[in-house]
Amino acid sequence: MNIAVSKPDLTIRLCGPRGFCAGVDRAIQIVVLALKSYGAPVYVRHEIVHNRYVVEGLEAKGAIFVEELDEIPAEHRAQPVVFSAHGVPKAVPADADARNLFYLDATCPLVSKVHKQAMRHNRLGRHVVLIGHAGHPEVIGTMGQLPEGTVSLIETVEDVDVYEPTDPDNLGYVTQTTLSVDDTAGVIARLQERFPNLTAPSADSICYATTNRQEVVKQAAPGCDLFIVVGAPNSSNSKRLVEVALRAGATKSVLVQRAAEIDWDDIGDIKTVGLSAGASAPEVIVNEIIEAFRARYNAVVELAETVKETENFLVNRELRNIELTTADMAFVNGE
Repeated sequence: MNIAVSKPDLTIRLCGPRGFCAGVDRAIQIVVLALKSYGAPVYVRHEIVHNRYVVEGLEAKGAIFVEELDEIPAEHRAQPVVFSAHGVPKAVPADADARNLFYLDATCPLVSKVHKQAMRHNRLGRHVVLIGHAGHPEVIGTMGQLPEGTVSLIETVEDVDVYEPTDPDNLGYVTQTTLSVDDTAGVIARLQERFPNLTAPSADSICYATTNRQEVVKQAAPGCDLFIVVGAPNSSNSKRLVEVALRAGATKSVLVQRAAEIDWDDIGDIKTVGLSAGASAPEVIVNEIIEAFRARYNAVVELAETVKETENFLVNRELRNIELTTADMAFVNGE
């Protein structure tokens, strides 16, 4: 006789907003529309966004990812190459022009805004202090907007304490868009303490999506036995969400790319799970993780929502007359 085993009860606090921001959505749309308009292959320099699932989904449609433009074979030079959402140094489009490549720039408009802020500081004679993570593509792109030696990268409060600029009274700062709001506030406060004449950018550099995702995680995390953030290990904004959840009171917080990465043997006795997704993580994986919990628990999903995001960034002019259907984006958004 089969005896039904009752599943333990579980509450999943599903954060909203979560997942794709308008800049990521636009970048993926640009690749999809370029494939529809120009046919395969479409080349993409660097991961279009930091998510393996998204990259593999676009590869299946005919995108080819390269790290440098010299990897594009001569016979495909008429095909488009897309620059990633993180932005690129000025040398990259210059290289594309020199090679007679047709390129589509998918840089997030909010990253482009930071580039303009940095260039304005430079134009007005200020040395630029960039708060960000060394080696991140967005930081490489922002530093690459200006001549070498005109930008200093600061990562931590400790970096500020040992920073000795040539002209301490003539500094302007900008930040990477995907940083921890709280950590960055501490770095800025220390910069302002050491350099009272420091000039702020004309508008906050940390993007709305980063701020919104961190705020709702702060609200949802207290009382969570486990907090799961969907995202890639090289995704700055996703890693920050893990840190925010722990600081806000979650007992444990982990970053996973797929449901298969969840260590079910290590979860222990849980009653409440928080669930969010970084700005480059697709909704289909959020759904996959909810279903994985439902298979093991009597799970009830509660929405923890702070704001509704309505931002929408237009794709490149060359692609605006191409129809984008729900089916085109189902590989990341679900049906």
